[in-house]
Amino acid sequence: MIMAISDVKLLGRCASPYVNRVQIALNVKSINYEYLEENLGSKSSLLLNANPVNKKVPVLIHGNNSVSESLVIVQYVDEVWTNGPCIIPSDPLDRAEARFWADYIDHKWFPLTAEFKLTHGEGRKNVAREKIIEGLVLLEEVFVKCNKGKPFFGGDSIGYLDIVLGSFLGWLKAIETSVM
Repeated sequence: MIMAISDVKLLGRCASPYVNRVQIALNVKSINYEYLEENLGSKSSLLLNANPVNKKVPVLIHGNNSVSESLVIVQYVDEVWTNGPCIIPSDPLDRAEARFWADYIDHKWFPLTAEFKLTHGEGRKNVAREKIIEGLVLLEEVFVKCNKGKPFFGGDSIGYLDIVLGSFLGWLKAIETSVM
């Protein structure tokens, strides 16, 4: 029996929250894809050809085209596959706010967790811990504002910010466990 090769491939690393968010988006949209685990110490020619600029995962290969960077990939998945629930808000203002907060999560809040792990000394660790908590309080306020009393940032179903923040929950739990 010959197996059909999927025209959708995801190059990734299983422990990467950035790869995990692409997996979540593909699963929300019920997209069949082939997952290819990358060894970042010895990058495959497929990865180097698919992402010659950054040479990192995740990379989504759709047919003969490749899309890099997790936030861009999630948006691409939502725009190309219109079946299933919408991931990105349809309202332009809601969409802009979601992109703003996704950028905040990736570039301001999540890096605080790395800062915390690398910080030495109890006083400095406490300061880093407080910054992480302040960020979570802010994100909780955003959640209350965006969810309109529903279970997800986007309302009734999982959406862009749920995927972006949710992809870091495993890492957050690991950090919480290691410091308690």
